[in-house]
Amino acid sequence: MNEQTSSAGWPTSVLVTGATSGIGLATALLLARRGRRVIGTARSQDKADALVRNARDQGLVLDAVVMDLRDPVSCREAVGRAAELTDGGPDALVANAGIPLAGAITDVSEDRIREVMEVNVVGTLRMCSLVLPAMRERGRGRIVTVSSAAARISAPMNGWYSASKHALSAATHSLRMEIRRYGVQVVLVEPGTVATPFWDRAQEDLSALTTADADADADADVHDRAASLFSRIQRAAGGPQPVARTIARALRVQRPRCRYTVGVDAHLGTALQCAAPLWLSDHVKSRLFALHTPADTAPAPARIRQTSGS
Repeated sequence: MNEQTSSAGWPTSVLVTGATSGIGLATALLLARRGRRVIGTARSQDKADALVRNARDQGLVLDAVVMDLRDPVSCREAVGRAAELTDGGPDALVANAGIPLAGAITDVSEDRIREVMEVNVVGTLRMCSLVLPAMRERGRGRIVTVSSAAARISAPMNGWYSASKHALSAATHSLRMEIRRYGVQVVLVEPGTVATPFWDRAQEDLSALTTADADADADADVHDRAASLFSRIQRAAGGPQPVARTIARALRVQRPRCRYTVGVDAHLGTALQCAAPLWLSDHVKSRLFALHTPADTAPAPARIRQTSGS
């Protein structure tokens, strides 16, 4: 469906999850600057207070509520507070909150796997369910879920994150069809790489794996290569403002697209992923992550060679 650029559906109030940093912060501030009533969620009261101060320093007004996306009770309380602030419930939800998880599929702990799935999929969809009753009663509303180009482009050392975002994208498409008849529109936004604290946490995940893994010596070169790639990606990536502007557009237009892909790398990467045979994309990605050599004949990690030669 092609979007229509009328602003008739522009919501008055918007609940933005994960509003204290990255895409969520940029979106909350942009919407507040454009005159929307914004309620941002934060993991702690300190972060909520910092968000309000950040907005106030820029001459903006927004509200912040404390919410842990992993906790159903916390989510219900946050939506209840948002309903009080908006006289019945927000006109729109930007379901942005999410966390990374870096590491090989078989190396990541089950606790971390459950956490990323709970936050990126279950908790995000829970928020959609919680805001929906008020939207249905009004006969209108808009939900924007923020997924990732990683949902369509799997890479080594990022599989669980890709899996969580792939699940979120699939569920968003189903949700869009299921609730359209109630007058509620659902939009998926898939950004490419964005310079946010996400990449710092991904590198922390890799560092923790190397420290905790009994086979760290064998995998250190892979972890180091992944950390180096993530660092280079972070340095080359742009800020979150283009994604925030896309989210604002998805909220503003009368008939938004079903999906917005944001960023040259996201457009190019998804196109190449679809066009290239899997054996070729596997080969390229494996070389990027130093996975192209059999493990039992792989050269010793660089730091091991440096130690033995000293």
